[in-house]
Amino acid sequence: MPETSGTIDNPAPTRRSLHAIAEMLISGPQYRAHGTIRLKPTAAGFAGVALPVGIEGAELVWEGGRAPVDGRTCAELGGLAGIDAGQPEDLYADHSGVVPDESLVVDTETAVRLLAWYRLGDAALRAFAPDQTPVLWPEHFDLGIVVGEVNYGVSMGDGFVDQPYAYVVPFEARTGEFWNVPFGAARTIDQLPSDTAITEFFAEGREQIG
Repeated sequence: MPETSGTIDNPAPTRRSLHAIAEMLISGPQYRAHGTIRLKPTAAGFAGVALPVGIEGAELVWEGGRAPVDGRTCAELGGLAGIDAGQPEDLYADHSGVVPDESLVVDTETAVRLLAWYRLGDAALRAFAPDQTPVLWPEHFDLGIVVGEVNYGVSMGDGFVDQPYAYVVPFEARTGEFWNVPFGAARTIDQLPSDTAITEFFAEGREQIG
């Protein structure tokens, strides 16, 4: 797997728009058609587990077509792809905050790096727990698994940690040097340069929990 290359300049606008696409053009329509909001990483981005729609770099892809997303709205993209855009209703409280007619902001280089973080995380999670299938959840837009009452995963970043990060979050709070954030332990993209480093972080967290 490729290595990461340090921090990402201003990831928030692109991350927010990718989150909106995940909710309104994939998870929402997929839930209404197939009853699941789950997403999965792909070779160049992410897609629905049951709906053949996804993101590859800075483009929306669907059966028979693709379109750049920067500067377009989710409503416009839905029209191009034949999708009724809309987030999953009444399932969770946290959303991207993007509305269907808001123009998306997706920098191609930033999108490629953010999506590569998911690929690294997916490889790390599968190496750490080979019997688990990582799920990309649209609520917090993070890729994760649960093993022994502990959440392990990776995030593109959020309001608390702006950079992409990996996390270990026990159901029961822990204290000590390893546990460096209120919700558990987190290490950012500049601290974890490869999927191997992410796997080692997960393993350290498991050892810390005992």
